Amino acid sequence: MQTSIHTADTDQYRLRLGEAWSGVRSLLRNPEKTSHVFTVVRALSGKSVLRGYQRFAMTPTGGTILAENRDLIEVLRNRENLRSLPEGSLGRCYLAFMEAQKITAEGLEEASLNGELPQAHEHRLYARRLRDMHDLWHVTTGYGPDTMGEVCLLGFTYAQTRDTGLGFIAVMGALKIAREQDRRIFKALWAGYRAGRRAAWLPGMDWEQLLSRPIEEVRGLLNISPPRVYIEMRRTG
Repeated sequence: MQTSIHTADTDQYRLRLGEAWSGVRSLLRNPEKTSHVFTVVRALSGKSVLRGYQRFAMTPTGGTILAENRDLIEVLRNRENLRSLPEGSLGRCYLAFMEAQKITAEGLEEASLNGELPQAHEHRLYARRLRDMHDLWHVTTGYGPDTMGEVCLLGFTYAQTRDTGLGFIAVMGALKIAREQDRRIFKALWAGYRAGRRAAWLPGMDWEQLLSRPIEEVRGLLNISPPRVYIEMRRTG
């Protein structure tokens, strides 16, 4: 299943530098507010989502997901079903991560509601799916929800999506960490980017099906290795 990119969507994805700068200033004032991150990313992402959608739609898995009109968040919010999955499965590890952090699958959805999604339905489905994969990627890659882990995962995600907005936020975060905590963050961010380049294309994976499989098997399938630089940073301070 594939559709053309409409002019309205193309106009919506132009770079908006003024909006990005406003979002950056708000983010610097309140770094914990995730909605500011979405503001900056949307302003700088350009046509990355539309390019990603075209690639997604051309894959057998993507075509099936679009035809079935699947919504990944519906699966991720069903904690009873996740709890019924085998011990050591991706789904159980994801559930443990979410419960340990006291967060929900709906959290990113709520944080992103102050901005627009693509106008075409199938483009919106892909954009939402990409957003809702974020915490699954935390669990699969081994990057934690701390600031260093978030920055490294953004580097990984930039390599996967070529989303300029995500890359910009990753570099901003790395500069702040280097100034205030640990200059090794640049090495860790680069390692995250390289890991994203080596890995399979995660946006095109059937995550609903992967949830029941052992997490180490999923990592092997996706060519994802432990993030050693990040782990060493955490271990030593």
